Amino acid sequence: MAQTCVSLVILIQVFLLFITKIQAKVPAIIVFGDSSVDAGNNNYIPTIARSNFQPYGRDFAGGKPTGRFSNGRIAPDFISQSFGLKPLIPAYLDPAYNISDFAIGVTFASAGTGYDNATSSVLSVIPLWREVEYYKEYQKKLRAYLGYQGANQRIAQALHMISLGTNDFLENYYAFPSRRRSQFTISEYQNFLIDIAKNFIIQLYGLGARKISVGGLPPMGCMPLERNTNLMGGSNCVDRYNSVAMEFNSKLHNVSLSLSKQLPGVNLVFSNPYFILMHIIKRPDYYGFDSAAVACCATGMYEMGYACAQNGMFTCTDANKYVFWDAFHPTEKTNHIVANYVVRTVLSKFL
Repeated sequence: MAQTCVSLVILIQVFLLFITKIQAKVPAIIVFGDSSVDAGNNNYIPTIARSNFQPYGRDFAGGKPTGRFSNGRIAPDFISQSFGLKPLIPAYLDPAYNISDFAIGVTFASAGTGYDNATSSVLSVIPLWREVEYYKEYQKKLRAYLGYQGANQRIAQALHMISLGTNDFLENYYAFPSRRRSQFTISEYQNFLIDIAKNFIIQLYGLGARKISVGGLPPMGCMPLERNTNLMGGSNCVDRYNSVAMEFNSKLHNVSLSLSKQLPGVNLVFSNPYFILMHIIKRPDYYGFDSAAVACCATGMYEMGYACAQNGMFTCTDANKYVFWDAFHPTEKTNHIVANYVVRTVLSKFL
C-alpha cells in the first residue's frame, strides 16, 4: 500500500512537471496589429476609431464595452486561452493592467492602423512604428519585473502575433485615389507593404522574438460594408478585393518562408484566415449562422464605430446568428471559430 502511494506521488509529480513544461513553451502572447486584435488601445488616444461604448461588448463578461470591435472577445483572447493562458489579452495602454498582467499577454494593436504609416494617419491612430516603440518600453518594464535573463527568456519563448494589412487597402489605397494609388499600381503597393512587413519581422527578431505568427488578410471583399456598397455587383462580394487579399497573402507567405531560412533559430509561421472565413461566409448555415451578408449592429449594411448606436432599433438580439458584428468586424462566435482553426492548423506547433 505504501509503495503504491509513493508510486502515485511520483506519477503526479511527473505529470505536473510535464504540464509545466507544456505551458512554459509559450508563457506569453504579444500582439501587434489593427482592429482585429486591438483590445482597447484606441480608448486612450484622440481618435474616432473607437468602440468603448454599447452595444460593443454587450456579450463580453459583465456586458463591458472594452474597446474590442466585437460583441465580445476577439481572436487573440481565444488563442491565449487555447495556450492555457488567460482568456483575455489586455491593451497595453489600459491603466487597469500592469506589467504582471502584460508579462503573460499584451496587445499593442490599434484599430485603423496598417503596415503603411499613411494608413494610420487617416483616422489618427497608432502607427506600426509606435507599436514597436511601445514594445521596447514594455521590454524595459519586463526586465525590471523578471530580471534581465528572465525577461529575455520570456520574450524568446513568447508567441508574437501580427495582424495587419486590411486597412492599408480599404481605408487607404482604395479610399484615397490621390494618395497611394497615384504612386503605386496595386501590385506595387502590395510589394511596398511586403517590404515593410519583412523589415518589421526582422526588427522583432532583433528585439529577441523567436516565435512569430504573421497573419494574412481575410476575404475583405465580403465584408458587409463592401458588399452593400457594391450595388452594380448585386451586393455580392467584391471579387477584385478578394483577389488582392489572396495575392497579398501569397506574397506574405513567401516572405515568411524566406525569413524562416534566413533568421537563425526563428520559428516563423503564416496564419491565413482567408479560407476559413470564406467558408463561413459561403456556408453560414453550416456553422449555425443565419446571415453573412449583413451584420448584427444597426442596419448591418454600413455601420461601425459610433454609427453603431447604443439604442439602434435595428440591431439584432442574437449576435450568434451573424457572421459579422458590424459592417467590418466579425462577431465573437466567428472570432472563436477562426481562432480555433488557426490554432489547430498552424499554431499547434507551438503547443
